[in-house]
Amino acid sequence: MTGVLQAASLRLMAHSKASNLGLITLRSFSVSPSLAQKKECKVLIVGGGSGGCALAAKLSSKLGKNNVIVVDPADKHYYQPMFTLIGGGMKTVEQSYKPMAQVLPKNIEWIKEKAQHFDPNNNTVTTSSGQEIKYDMLLLAAGLQLNYNKIPGLMDALAIPNGKVCSIYSPLYVDRTYNCLRNIEEGNAIFTFPSSPVKCPGAPQKIVYISEHYFRKMNKRNKINVTYNTALPVIFGVKHYADALWPIVKKRNIQVNTRRNLIEIKPESDIAIFENLDNPAEKFEEKYSMLHVVPPMSTPTELANCKELVNEAGFVDVNKDTMQHVKYSNVFAIGDCSASPNSKTAAAAAAQSPVVYNNMMAVLKGKSCNKVYDGYASCPLVTGYKTCILAEFDYNLNPLETFPVPQNKERYSMFYMKKDLMPLLYWHIMLNGYWNGPALMRNMLSVFKFGKN
Repeated sequence: MTGVLQAASLRLMAHSKASNLGLITLRSFSVSPSLAQKKECKVLIVGGGSGGCALAAKLSSKLGKNNVIVVDPADKHYYQPMFTLIGGGMKTVEQSYKPMAQVLPKNIEWIKEKAQHFDPNNNTVTTSSGQEIKYDMLLLAAGLQLNYNKIPGLMDALAIPNGKVCSIYSPLYVDRTYNCLRNIEEGNAIFTFPSSPVKCPGAPQKIVYISEHYFRKMNKRNKINVTYNTALPVIFGVKHYADALWPIVKKRNIQVNTRRNLIEIKPESDIAIFENLDNPAEKFEEKYSMLHVVPPMSTPTELANCKELVNEAGFVDVNKDTMQHVKYSNVFAIGDCSASPNSKTAAAAAAQSPVVYNNMMAVLKGKSCNKVYDGYASCPLVTGYKTCILAEFDYNLNPLETFPVPQNKERYSMFYMKKDLMPLLYWHIMLNGYWNGPALMRNMLSVFKFGKN
């Protein structure tokens, strides 16, 4: 009997070893648990989000195996633009992510830790385990962190099972939004936009339109007041699209209050407290039956603490044209953590990627940066379950539209593109380093734009 058990044990060990070898063969990059205290690389990328993955693919393809290290502690890579649709019940959380190991390039090294300390004067980054990484060039793609704890009472409200407070911005809470839509029968549905930079600044009002449409579909709209309290002085930063949105909110009886910022929640009494940003002494208490909260956001604390790299607001201090750091020539940034004054969207990261890549390669060769980012960003403003306004614009908040039709109108075609086509483009083209934004398509379609208004 003992011999049988030993033989079985040996077979299991052999099978396990073969399986492990198979896994190693399947993915040639390594996930380093900090076996060595010091590492060196040609390019270090901090952050495995949209911009980090796209640049890792581009750079590793050019520089070859084991010349690029990506530092990111996350197990999952989320397609965050899908969160709004999840909030409206059109998609599920499971459809919004893939394992990080699946989206990172095969020939990079992935260190599954947080970047803890930055020392640009010595070209090093130290991880949460104390591992020091020395780089020739650093790309900061750290994104934004969600500061739910900055609003008193919010974490308590989000901890209430089947509660009335929700948020589409985190995979931890996005499902609560659809639950709130189904549970509310009457009263006040309040939606917020915080007094801070946010990723995808159109999302806070997209969920307003989706929710209002849901209430109409369920024949309970006449019992629910819909209010959008935004800290901004306008409904949308680009006038071309704001002028199209105001008639929509008026027609659908959505109350919009500008310069109104959420400062506290009292979950025990379902009260939200707002301040008037033009007169902070003026406070408003509003009773809610549903409250959708967009949390204040900032760059990750560890990055913001490195004063050599960031500006006063905590964002990586780059030249907005080249995305190169204003002080350290071997440091670049991409995406939400950069101080470039563009709208923080995945589309912006896509448009930045060829600029950042070409400028990084130029510096590695001892040349100066010669590619320029125009500030392009895109925001598909979903206005319901079948309609969308595709906003595209540049640094100067002027429209920079791709298609030969007026994009400041609600269209099903734009909704279909947002819901079904963009996720495919993201997973299969952008993250593999092949999507550089729609500039080429825009140029090709420009011949059809004669007479567009």
